[in-house]
Amino acid sequence: MSALKESKIFNVKDLIAYFLVAGTGVIIQLISSSLIQDWFDISWSDSIVPSYIVGFIVGFILTKLFAFDARRTNQARREMVKFLMVAGVSLAITKMFTVGSFWLATDFLGMEIYTVKLPFAKKEVNLTEMGSYLIGMGFSFVSNYILHKTFTFKSTGFYNRLKVLIR
Repeated sequence: MSALKESKIFNVKDLIAYFLVAGTGVIIQLISSSLIQDWFDISWSDSIVPSYIVGFIVGFILTKLFAFDARRTNQARREMVKFLMVAGVSLAITKMFTVGSFWLATDFLGMEIYTVKLPFAKKEVNLTEMGSYLIGMGFSFVSNYILHKTFTFKSTGFYNRLKVLIR
C-alpha cells in the first residue's frame, strides 16, 4: 500500500472530499469577488477579504458535512471557533500569496496583464489577477486541509483550554 494511503493526514478519501468542497469554495469566492468589485466599485485586491468571508460561511458548512465526516460530532461550536482561527491564518495566506504572486508576475518579472472578454457578456476578466488569486487559494488549500484535518475537526483539547482562559 502506498505511503499516501497509509498517512493519517493525507487520507485519499478525505483529500478528494476536501478538494471537491474547496473547489466549491473557490467558485463561490471568485464569483463573489467579481460581484463585490462591480457592486461596490472596489479594486480586485480589496475584494479578496469580503469574498473570503462569503466563502468561509459556505466552507464551514460543507467541510463539516462532507469533508471530514464530522457531521455527527455534536461539537459545532467548538469546531466553529477552531474553523474561525484556521480561517484567519488561511485568509492571511490567501491575501499574501495572491497579492505577492501578482506583484511577482507584473512588477518583478514584467509580465503583461492579460484580459479576455467573456462571450455574451460585457465583463472583461483579468486573467493575470485570476491566476494570482488561484495561486493564493492553492497555498491556502494546502494549509487549510492540514489544519482542519489535524486541528479543527479533531478533539485536541484546545477548545477546552480556550474556554478556561476566557472565563
